Amino acid sequence: MKKVIIMGASSGIGYALAETLASRGVKVGIAARHTSTMKALKERYPDFVEYESIDITHRDAPHKLNSLIEKIGGMDIYFHSAGIGYENLMLDPEREVEIIDTNAAGFARMLCTAYRYFRDLGKHGYIAAITSVAGTKGTGRLSAYSSTKKFDQWYIDALEQLSHAEGADIAFTDIRPGWVRTPLVPADRKFPMEMSVEHIMPYILRALVRKSRVATIDWRWCLLAGVWRLIPNVIWTRMRIRLSDPDSPLPGKAPAPLPAPEEDNDRL
Repeated sequence: MKKVIIMGASSGIGYALAETLASRGVKVGIAARHTSTMKALKERYPDFVEYESIDITHRDAPHKLNSLIEKIGGMDIYFHSAGIGYENLMLDPEREVEIIDTNAAGFARMLCTAYRYFRDLGKHGYIAAITSVAGTKGTGRLSAYSSTKKFDQWYIDALEQLSHAEGADIAFTDIRPGWVRTPLVPADRKFPMEMSVEHIMPYILRALVRKSRVATIDWRWCLLAGVWRLIPNVIWTRMRIRLSDPDSPLPGKAPAPLPAPEEDNDRL
């Protein structure tokens, strides 16, 4: 039986994936900061679910991940869905650093822990992570978020290169959805080309089964990301990017939280 660890599984994509896999008889270890929804999932699937409270910004997160791996008797797949994202038009340094701590430092902390687990045991491993189409270009209204998603994508590239250099048998999948409508998205906010969790879940499952190296979800976002890459920076940096409707707060007002394009875990 395959054993899957899902980081960032208290809601949204991570929770939906955990529920889908457990319902199909897959052993899953799930983790997030808050445990109430994970505990409920454990009660529904007591033979297939274990959970652990893990904050990926804390230094004890690798130790707790290893404890969760022990709970389910090993790990074949590590799936990372933990992240935060919101507008910070006032460029409050603390809010920018919070995003960087979670999406970059926390991302690296957990992926390198998973990598070392597979490498040190000398076993075949598989690491999949939710990044974002936002990593295609730096976006002014999502400055820290889009930058950290580019970091995530390059970090996966670097680990894959290291795996080949070391002869480690580890595969990687970089999953890049666009905007996803989840319970944490404010009901009065509409985002371009929104998708539901139910809509994207078959794409994620297909990417995991095929071990796709990069999976952009869905075809509309794949087209848009391709166009973005062709826009010269001299033009891109002069474009005004509108993210949602109604309008986002103007500079000088406290910015309302804005969900990341694909994630909605418990740190939002």
